[in-house]
Amino acid sequence: PAQVKQGAPFNVEVLIHSNHEDVAEVRLFKNKFEVAKQEARLEEGENRVIFTETAEESGTLTYDAICRTTKDTRYDNNRALGIVSVTGKPKVLLIDENESQARYLTRVLEDAKIRVDVRNGLGVPNELADLQNYELIIFSDVPANRLTEKQMDLIRTYVQDLGGGFMMLGGENSFGLGGYYKTPIEAILPVRTDTEKKKETPSLAIVLVIDKSGSMGGIKIELAKEAARASVELLGQRDKIGVIAFDGSPFWIAEMHDASDKQYLSDQIGSIVAGGGTNLYPALEQAYFALTETTAKLKHVIVLSDGHSTPGDWYGIANSMHSENITISTVGIGSGADMNMLGNLANWGGGREYFTQDPYNVPQIFAKETVTASKSAIIDEPFIPQQIKPTQVLSGIDLELAPFLLGYVATQPRPTAETFLVSDRGDPLLASWQYGLGKSVAFTSDAKARWAADWLEWPGYGKFWAQLVRDTMRKTTLSNFQAKITKEKGTAHLAIDALGETGEFLNELESDISLIGPNLKKQQLAVTQSAPGHYELDFPTKDVGPYFVNIMQKQVGEIVNTQVTGTVVSYPEEYVVHNADESLLSQLSTTSGGKFNVSVEDVFRVPEDPVMLRIHLWRPFLIAALCLLLIDIALRRIDLIRPRN
Repeated sequence: PAQVKQGAPFNVEVLIHSNHEDVAEVRLFKNKFEVAKQEARLEEGENRVIFTETAEESGTLTYDAICRTTKDTRYDNNRALGIVSVTGKPKVLLIDENESQARYLTRVLEDAKIRVDVRNGLGVPNELADLQNYELIIFSDVPANRLTEKQMDLIRTYVQDLGGGFMMLGGENSFGLGGYYKTPIEAILPVRTDTEKKKETPSLAIVLVIDKSGSMGGIKIELAKEAARASVELLGQRDKIGVIAFDGSPFWIAEMHDASDKQYLSDQIGSIVAGGGTNLYPALEQAYFALTETTAKLKHVIVLSDGHSTPGDWYGIANSMHSENITISTVGIGSGADMNMLGNLANWGGGREYFTQDPYNVPQIFAKETVTASKSAIIDEPFIPQQIKPTQVLSGIDLELAPFLLGYVATQPRPTAETFLVSDRGDPLLASWQYGLGKSVAFTSDAKARWAADWLEWPGYGKFWAQLVRDTMRKTTLSNFQAKITKEKGTAHLAIDALGETGEFLNELESDISLIGPNLKKQQLAVTQSAPGHYELDFPTKDVGPYFVNIMQKQVGEIVNTQVTGTVVSYPEEYVVHNADESLLSQLSTTSGGKFNVSVEDVFRVPEDPVMLRIHLWRPFLIAALCLLLIDIALRRIDLIRPRN
């Protein structure tokens, strides 16, 4: 079934088409875990294998059936997938790098009858079907480099096109400190992760030391340049930056320069070309000498490399920098990076060490490191939240009785977002906005024992979070609407039956229906009403993968139906087993004077009646005439009667 209620049993029917008799083992997987197995004897034609399942949790269940036989010669079409939507208690996915610290928020949400799944950064869903299990995704202190570009795009699609909720909480790895600048996740947020540095913020001088050896060619060097530009954009007007590229020798791409001259710096960074060996030490010396001559309060070096450098006095240079209050952070790319040396440099230099196999993470790492080094984004001081705009989220909560929060991450509100709570400095604390079909919220402090330590014992803590989460979650309606998708020959058919609370047909509804295919691109679909309370449409399913349909219907401006349903194309159309078109074959045999559905013996039987054939004789006669002509010519030219001399 397309939709079931939580706790209800239902059948999963596996339909197997076979062109021969066989024995099959059918294995059933639910959300990638095997749940059942059956042996079935297959007859020629259509076979059905039925499993009984129970929907224990709300969300989206993806069933995967795999058939193994003894005689089959093609396995490409021995797998089929199906999607079942389970309605029930709302469920939230909480991503927290420190899962033990998630217990405070988890406890109060489950007390409010909201189910919570907790995962660390490695547990961010890789598929849209997994995200569909939840009404809300919460990021708590998760750095951007823990996610791939695909995972970020999936979350954006989940919010924008499928109406999911998203919430980011503050921490040392959130917002700008988490490296979310110019990522798909930042696009969702109601706040900007880059901040305008206050006058009291210490000035920063930073040198980027970038490996430009031959192994950094291609996409690596391009992403390194993108990362360097991101660092430039995140620096304030009073900051300075220098860029050194190195192979066998160091090259100043941009000597210490005002960070306000962003176009010049961007152009200079664009001139970096990969090639040569790897010798880091001279480049570090150049960075050290340049930073000792600056008057900035904060001095920092970021090193990026993907290989092993010529040996150098790493402890000596790091110690010299440390004595001048210069910190060093390092970034290693790929398995070829010398992580031992880079790790020691970061440790001795008082900075941070990063390692990534995915070069696409480098811009996020540079953004995170630049913001962290500037010490402008983290505000570690107690404050009382101040409400500047009414909202139902704070209904029944007296913030005047709320204890201090001990810190937050500085951000900037977007012009079209709503800010409800601010810090004593006027920075956003609680902001939200509508992003596509979904809602996104930013709470720039945290919900655990670091900044919210005093809030954990406050009676309003549980109510605040329960109301905020419910307000942000995807909205679904429990109505008498049934949506069903069927597929045939590269086309899917969606049928919606709309009934009111008393069973009456709901006609002339205003429908907003969108399709998200395997390529994650949104497509609006036009629906027609073909019968009382019955709406339908078709859409192509040429690509292999999942298709999700987001349905929203209104009656006189009021939403009466919101739901997401879907289907899956398991393999290309050419692998589908089709039954023979016997009507067409019979017509062809009759028209041509043949027989339909003959046996093997009939095919090779010699006809008893004489068969008349028309044979064209001009070709042999023509050949004979040519031969005779040649003989005649030869006889005329050779004198066979004259005796030899």
